[in-house]
Parts: sequence; structure tokens; C-alpha cells
Amino acid sequence: MEQTLPLMLRTRAKENPDIHIQYYRDTSGGFLTKTYRRFYGEVCFLAAGLIKLGAGRGDCVGLISDNRHEWMVSDFGVLAIGAADVPRGCDVTAQELTHILGVTECTLAFVENQKQALKILSCKNELPALKILITFDPVDGETETAAAAGGLTVYYFADVIALGEKQEALAPGGAEAEMDKGGEEDIASIIFTSGTTGEPKGVMLCHRNFLCQLPSFNLIFELKPGDIWLSVLPVWHVYERLIEYVIFYNKTGIAYSKPISSVLMADFRTIRPHWMVSVPRVWEAIMDAICRNVNSMGGFTMRLFGLAVSLAKMYTYFKDLTFGLLPNFHGRIRALDAPAGFFPWLVLLPARGLAQLLVFNRIKRRLGGRFRAGISGGSSLPAKVDLFFNSVGIRLQEAYGLTESAPLLSVRRYKRPRRGTVGQPLPGTEIKIAGKNGRPLPPGRNGLIYARGAQVMKGYYQKSEATAAVLSADGWLNTGDIGMLTFDNELRITGRAKDTIVLRSGENVEPVPIEHKLQESPFIRHCMVTGQDQKYLAALIVPNQQALMDFAEENAIPIVDYELLLQQPEINELIAAEIADRVGPKTGFKPFERVFKFTLLSKPFEQGRELSPKMALLRHRITMLYAKEIYRLFK
Repeated sequence: MEQTLPLMLRTRAKENPDIHIQYYRDTSGGFLTKTYRRFYGEVCFLAAGLIKLGAGRGDCVGLISDNRHEWMVSDFGVLAIGAADVPRGCDVTAQELTHILGVTECTLAFVENQKQALKILSCKNELPALKILITFDPVDGETETAAAAGGLTVYYFADVIALGEKQEALAPGGAEAEMDKGGEEDIASIIFTSGTTGEPKGVMLCHRNFLCQLPSFNLIFELKPGDIWLSVLPVWHVYERLIEYVIFYNKTGIAYSKPISSVLMADFRTIRPHWMVSVPRVWEAIMDAICRNVNSMGGFTMRLFGLAVSLAKMYTYFKDLTFGLLPNFHGRIRALDAPAGFFPWLVLLPARGLAQLLVFNRIKRRLGGRFRAGISGGSSLPAKVDLFFNSVGIRLQEAYGLTESAPLLSVRRYKRPRRGTVGQPLPGTEIKIAGKNGRPLPPGRNGLIYARGAQVMKGYYQKSEATAAVLSADGWLNTGDIGMLTFDNELRITGRAKDTIVLRSGENVEPVPIEHKLQESPFIRHCMVTGQDQKYLAALIVPNQQALMDFAEENAIPIVDYELLLQQPEINELIAAEIADRVGPKTGFKPFERVFKFTLLSKPFEQGRELSPKMALLRHRITMLYAKEIYRLFK
């Protein structure tokens, strides 16, 4: 295995120089392509240009941009000279920028456009070390003048590439010579956590943390050189970052799309990708788009689709029972499962084949016709989404990890995926479940998840106490998540230790399973369960607006405007019934886990406000934003 990520890229570029590595939009909205040869050449020229500008080994370099083809060129260019990048997306606030670029003392930063340049200029007085900005898009003369007045020199990205190309012509091989000096323990990136419950912490990840995971993907996907991945996640986030390294390691290509249903579905048809990695909310949006499209046809088509999906779900259950693909938490006897599932599976097999021919192949065509599988990660995948995709013949696997583990710890295997788990630990990765006394727990028992492996971070940047709080001397990382192992050494995530709600009665409640169950309702888009130190649980609920409007129209409920509709007794009775049906004894919830009160919110949760970049609930922030509504729930 190569010692650094740029050396890995060099090897792949030499082995397959003409495979397309990137697909990206031009100004007209069409897709342009870039080969491995061209990509690697740009990396070397950029590295040479950075050296000419005074950047070097051990430096920290800001990288403030959303997804675009220049992002990964910049990333590899920075790593090639032995520096580490400090990435963040364009939704970063000036306050966050001041912290992450100030703490790491960045002297140079890449920014996407003029807006980001102006954001940095607004806090330049608090960033005395910062001297150079490199912009992906050109900025106007006024911005350059203001930057110069603040002690900043602005360069256009393409000009730095040209500067490096000229330098390489004068002294060939300079960038590669610097690249050869790198080692696996060099810091590759410092990624700051969201800091929703306190000051953001910079996670230090070295080249080894990423590289150790790359060979394992042959257990997860059957990748072939030239395959195409569709990208929708923010590349500054560690989840997408690893996947892009996986793409390059396996000589495949990446097409940049957006997590907007209309754009994403159009790109599926245009690019015809083989693979995609995303968060649960995007997979759910794809499922909803497919269902909406079918329902809009009405009549026979809608009924046929509903019947086909129902039969496919039953078929999937009995197939999994027959072939040992149900998770084994409490000592299942596979010898009894197989005969119990075989006959129903056999009976449903022809119906499933007919459904595939008449219905599900159309869905695959909507995804381009070549789509093989996807990975869901970042937060828990709702059971209904998991079952839907795997029932209609589109393999969806779930993975688990965190920024501190760069990020992958476990993932379902391609050949034996078991729904309801996040799969087995990666090779070389240890997972243990610990009880309150710190002792390991047997399979089927809930406890705190600890992980150890080569992907675990070196620590938090300049925060030794915070590092010691989560990382033991012998390398065990306290993930802060709650879960359990199966008898097949597969992992299920059941909650977050910090999310645990303690009621006045002393009962501990994990809100995540309740929230996921509620979000199975077609009328509930987002929800957050609350109740810390209260007598009972309550919930903030963001309804599915279109579903509620359709319900109101079908039931002759007057619609003056949406906010007034949410106040109608019929709508509140509907949501109350949905909650009662899904969270109660018959669905496996205890009496103290019932949601007794709720309030309906008219505005959806937004990424960067109520939701993190990976679409997880920012509970601390939501609690502050909706303090009045929560107060009324417990008044």
C-alpha cells in the first residue's frame, strides 16, 4: 500500500491514464469530463504553484468550498507538498471561519467565490496569519483592492495552475520530488466537528487513517475500472471525502450532482451511474419521487405498483429467512429458519419475477439502467426505505462511522447484507459494546460502542484533554453511540449516548428509534422527540406538506393557507392517530416511550439550521430555536 494519498493517485494515474475520473458541469449545464492523466497533471502543477507561493510541509491550508471538480485537485495538491487542508463548506459562518482558520494558523486558503472571499475579509483582523487567497471563480477588482488593503493577496485558481506549469517546465519533477517525501503518519486533514454543543474540535486525520480503509471496499462493492459514482454529499465532510479516495483507488469516476430531487433524478438518466453514496434523507427523497411519479398515473398503474411492492416485501422477508440474512441478536437457529421460510419464498418467487419484469425494471431505468448499489450513512437508515429499495431489487447497504474514525468502522457486505444492521467491522477494526461498568457485553445487549483500528484519528488539534476523554491510551475510541452486536459480529446502532432523555421518573429513553418510527408515516417529514427532566415525552413535528394538502382536499377540509390548515382539529387528530399507531406496545415500545403531546411546525428543517451537513438533527440548536414551542408542550 502506498504511503500517502497523492502517491496512491500517482500509481492509479499511471495504470489507467485515460479513464475518466471526473464528470462536472459546464456553464450550459452539460457534463464535461477529465481523465486520470489530466487530473494528476493538474495536481502536480498546483503543488508546484503552491510551493512557488511559499506553502510547504507541515502548513495548514484552508479549503472553503462546496463540491466542484477543483476541490479534489486542491486537496491532492495540498497533500502533495506535505501540508494539511482545513476544509469547510460555503455555509460556514464568519464566526466559524475565524475559529477554524485562526486556531490552525492558516497562511493560505482556497475559497470558492467572491462571496466566500468577502466573508474572510469581514474577519481578516482576527486572522493575522492569513496572507493568500486562491479563488476557484474570479473576483472583481474591488474585492482584490479590499483584500490588498487587509494584507491579503488574491490569486485565481487557474493562474496558480499556470504558475506551477511554468515552474515544472523550468525544473521538471519538483512537485513529485516533494510528494515522495511524504509518510503515512503525516496529517492530511483537520476536519472540525459541527460544534452544536460546544466549541468545534479539529479532528486530525493522517494519510494512514484514510488509506487503511481503501482495500476493504472489495468486500463491499464489486467495483470495475471505469465505473461511475454519483456524488451529492458535501466533499468537505469526511464521509464523502473517503468515498472520493475510494473512487480514485479503484480507478473509477465521479459525477457531481446535487441532493435536489429534480436535479438528481435527471442526472441519474444522463450519467447512468453504477454506484452512489448518500445520507438516508436523500434515499428517502428518491423513494418518494418514485412513488409520487407512480401515484400521479393513478388507476391500474398505481394499484399494480402497490401490489408489486407489497408482494416484493413479503418475498424479501422470506428470502432473507431462508438464506440466513436476518440479523441474529438472540441466538436464531438457522436450521429452523431455512425450512420455515423456504416454502413461502418459493411460492412468491414467480410473483416477484413478474413484478420485476413489469414494474421494477422501470424503476431501474429511471436510475439510468446500470445502477448496482448504494451506501447509506451519516445517520440511521429508516427501515421502510431500507426494505423498499432491497425489495424492488436495488441493493442499498448501510455503513457506520464518525469523523474521528475517518469515518468507516463497519458496513454491510455486498454478498451477505443483513438489513437492520450496519454490517461487520472492517478488516483490522475491533468493535466492543460496553456496559455501565465498562465491561464488554454479549451479543443482543445494548451498550456504549468502542472502536479500535488504523482509521482512528490521531486526536483533536491542540486539545489534549478532549482527546484523552474519548481516546484511551491503548487506542479505544469512545464513539458516544449506543448499539449492540449480533452473533455474526454485525453491529446495530440504537441511539446516541448524548441524545438519551432522562424522564423525571428516572427512565432512560432513546429518542432516535421513536423518531425513525414516526417518520415512517407518510404525513411526517421530520420530528424531534423531547422531554429531558419532564414527566412525559413530546415531539416537534414537521409534516409532509403535500401529503397533508392531499388529505385535506380528499376529506373536504377547507384550505385557506398552510399554517391555518395545521391548526385544524382533523389534521391534529390525523397526526395523533399516526403517532399512536406507530409508537406503542404493539410496535415494541414501552409505556414511558409514548409521545403524549406534539406541535406541528409549518417550516421544514433546513440544513445548516436545524440539520447538520449529513442531515442529522442538531438537537441543541433545535431546542434553542423552538424554546417557546417546547415550553408550551410541557406547560
